Amino acid sequence: MERKTSRLTSGGFAALCGTTKETLRHYKNLGLLSPAHREENGYFYYDAEQFYDFYAISIFRQTGTPLEEVRRCLQGQNSAGTLARLQEQRKRLELEHRKLEEMDFVLSGMIKGLELGTAPDLVPQTARFEEEHLLALPVEELEALMSPRAGEDAMLMTVLERCRELCRKYGLRTDYQLGAIHRPGEPASPGTISHLTMRVSEQADCPYYRGKPAGSYLYLCCRGRWDLSQGYAALELHLTERSLETEGSVYACDLAGFILNGVESNAATLLSVRLAK
Repeated sequence: MERKTSRLTSGGFAALCGTTKETLRHYKNLGLLSPAHREENGYFYYDAEQFYDFYAISIFRQTGTPLEEVRRCLQGQNSAGTLARLQEQRKRLELEHRKLEEMDFVLSGMIKGLELGTAPDLVPQTARFEEEHLLALPVEELEALMSPRAGEDAMLMTVLERCRELCRKYGLRTDYQLGAIHRPGEPASPGTISHLTMRVSEQADCPYYRGKPAGSYLYLCCRGRWDLSQGYAALELHLTERSLETEGSVYACDLAGFILNGVESNAATLLSVRLAK
């Protein structure tokens, strides 16, 4: 007994599939999806079940499979071949997904940094900061990789090269947002930096990983200058005048990022220290 099917015009079938008659016509001309019926009056009609054929084509297309390959796959109806193609496309999508996650991590960090960079210059404030994940490179180790007379550019190159090496080794993602950690218990200054840091996207089983804990922080923004001496002094003065107790290290973090930091007037650095509970 022949099963009855609902016949749909190209317009009705296009509406069912969420597409256009032009797309259906294109698929028909390519031999991808042809109407199941042609009446004596010359009109073509689709079966409702052909929705799943269209859906299969859509899935292949969204994974980036060329239409000609889609046609061969659907015409061949070979489960092993189809499985292999789908597995290959899934691997490609996983790679694309990882790239999108990395870009989201980079862009969200830049947005957050630039928003913080609008804070008044050298004005201490208090706010709750969420946990951050850092790749912390000991200054002594970096200095051992350079000649004694190396300048700031050589130091930066060493930091970048070492960071990239570690990210490859441990599968980490970084936005190359440069920062520094100061030794706790000492007034923060360029001479008390223990680590140079770069932000990474997640906690890692890595000897260079260091988490900046969540909590209430005293912070200030140094704007329009690369020399942070005034910022360190303002932070220390505020703590002393108000007899505030802190715990942990003092953190310095570039906010303007690689987009703006080529000009000193655009520079912005966040200094922060966690307040004791």
